Amino acid sequence: MKALILSGGKGTRLYPITYTSAKQLVPVANRPVLFRAIDAIVEAGITDIGIVVGDTAPEIKAAVGDGSEWGAKVTYIQQEAPLGLAHAVLISEHYLGNDRFVMFLGDNVLEGGIADLVTQFAEGDWNSQIVLTRVNNPQHFGVAELRNGQVVRLVEKPKEPPSDLALVGIYMFDRNIFEAVKNIKPSWRGELEITDAIQYLVDHGYKVYPYVHEGWWIDTGKPGDMLDCNRLLLETIESHNLGTVDEKSSLSGRVIIQKGAEIINSTIRGPAIIGENSRIVDAYIGPFTAIFHDVLIENSEIEHCIVLENCKITDIGTRIEDSVIGRNVEITRSPLRPKAYRMMIGDNSQIGIL
Repeated sequence: MKALILSGGKGTRLYPITYTSAKQLVPVANRPVLFRAIDAIVEAGITDIGIVVGDTAPEIKAAVGDGSEWGAKVTYIQQEAPLGLAHAVLISEHYLGNDRFVMFLGDNVLEGGIADLVTQFAEGDWNSQIVLTRVNNPQHFGVAELRNGQVVRLVEKPKEPPSDLALVGIYMFDRNIFEAVKNIKPSWRGELEITDAIQYLVDHGYKVYPYVHEGWWIDTGKPGDMLDCNRLLLETIESHNLGTVDEKSSLSGRVIIQKGAEIINSTIRGPAIIGENSRIVDAYIGPFTAIFHDVLIENSEIEHCIVLENCKITDIGTRIEDSVIGRNVEITRSPLRPKAYRMMIGDNSQIGIL
């Protein structure tokens, strides 16, 4: 089998974080979401991976390279415009050939990985396998309607959903999907919808197997979802310390201190992770916080946050929480009375807290 990762979206729902960075490279629990997708694919035994890229192709290519870091071979496929998931499949036909393949949206994280799903599909006689999960707001997703355990209808973001079973961003196909994508028309959004392609398979007698996933699944397309994913992933970590923690500091719960990090006269309550070469001085880092690399946090408190690289947060008198803070951000105390505590801050910003 091969794998196809879709990594061409602009990430508009994550603005301003993604004005200067691909959304798939924003880290959760200190690892880029795209890397987690590659991890899951390689763990499933697939090492031939195609990545569909768009405007952020140079950044994606620089981060992933040729795939040798994973023991994989990566091929890049350029999509000229975001014309839909089925369009991404269509332009990848020359790469995929007659091989069965798994398609993985590069900003999705699935609890438990996909190894079992890949094995089931590789050993089965289905033409497609779709992964479903129950959601509270199915009108925001592609939705499947089942009858006697069989797929009968799929609808993209319906106003009146026929069920609460949303399509997770993981699909498996054989070569018949190319017949499907070549016989559908663009939707009202001007995109070739993967739901329409799968519906074609259903209507023409191909075997489409619905797998209902019982664990958690996160589409990290919005800041709140990123924080949720960060929290869930941090709950799975095992403590280890590759940095320096002085005798005046305390660590409790599951805490990872990465290479070169320094903890000085500070309290870290896990689950939390402190990135490489970051310095935590006279500070409190609360649960469900991921501090990325080369960050300075001094005389400040922060909890349930994601802080990206090269940030500087100093002398903040009130705890920062529930925030996603972009790269190269500097937050320092203003001489005026502090008022603002919750924030989403774009890259290369300087903020004085009032």
